[in-house]
Amino acid sequence: MKHVISVSLGSSKRNHSVEIELLGEKYKVERIGTNGDMEAMIRMFRELDGKVDAFGLGGMDLYIFAGEKRYTLREAIKVVSAVQLTPILDGSGLKNTLERKAIKYLEENTSLIGPETKVLIVCAMDRFGMAQSLDSLGCKLVLGDLMFVLGLPIPLRKMKTMYSVAKVLVPLVRLLPFKYLYPTGSKQEEVKPKFSQYYLKADIIAGDYHFIRRNMPPGLEGKSIITNTVTSEDVQMLKERGIKYLVTTTPEIQGRSFGTNVMEALLVAASGKTTELTPGEYSKLLSEINFAPRVELLNP
Repeated sequence: MKHVISVSLGSSKRNHSVEIELLGEKYKVERIGTNGDMEAMIRMFRELDGKVDAFGLGGMDLYIFAGEKRYTLREAIKVVSAVQLTPILDGSGLKNTLERKAIKYLEENTSLIGPETKVLIVCAMDRFGMAQSLDSLGCKLVLGDLMFVLGLPIPLRKMKTMYSVAKVLVPLVRLLPFKYLYPTGSKQEEVKPKFSQYYLKADIIAGDYHFIRRNMPPGLEGKSIITNTVTSEDVQMLKERGIKYLVTTTPEIQGRSFGTNVMEALLVAASGKTTELTPGEYSKLLSEINFAPRVELLNP
């Protein structure tokens, strides 16, 4: 049996383990949180290096994108440098392939997305494939990168504007400690509504679940959410807040939608390769496996 482990900077309360069969082979897939302790994360990667088939880098990104430009986060380099033998994936490869396919699937198979659909993407640089796909369909976007990452009351509405802002800010922001950019550890369990008016005006709220959850206002009746990495407790919370449809870009596996880092590590393990795959290789594997988004009606 092949073994895939996602070591996450996030809360250990979200730990999960499943055994699945994929393309005729069995896999054990685990997610282990380190409660915001980066040194513990590094130690765990060192201890497991060479003993498993692929790692997911959870709770943090190695890369963020703006257009065709890829930037590397400084603290993430420190973490992945602890790994010498086992391939380690942060999910950005799947964000550029699977999430584009997920939006196309929704356009072709549901009535959720169309021209003029109002979409809040909490951080477009984190979900560049999703943002570009929604933009290409004519959706009216609000890109929350400056609001939800930096706390600045400035919504971006055009992808080109986001690329220009990113070229100026990201070379500096990538040097900051990760805890200033993203909720880690126990902060993932806190909800502090911020810039609520953009949630309330949107038809769809899309992007990283921890960004969505942390800033989410209470009354969101009739809205839909496109994300992943949700637990059964998250689904219940979204239902109580009035969310109509929940879409996860990664499929439900035994009650859990894993993060893209987990699924990307799973695909690399399935390929038998020891490095990240090309977009074409990810697309080919995704077609063979026939992953489909999870679309769940929470409130009729």
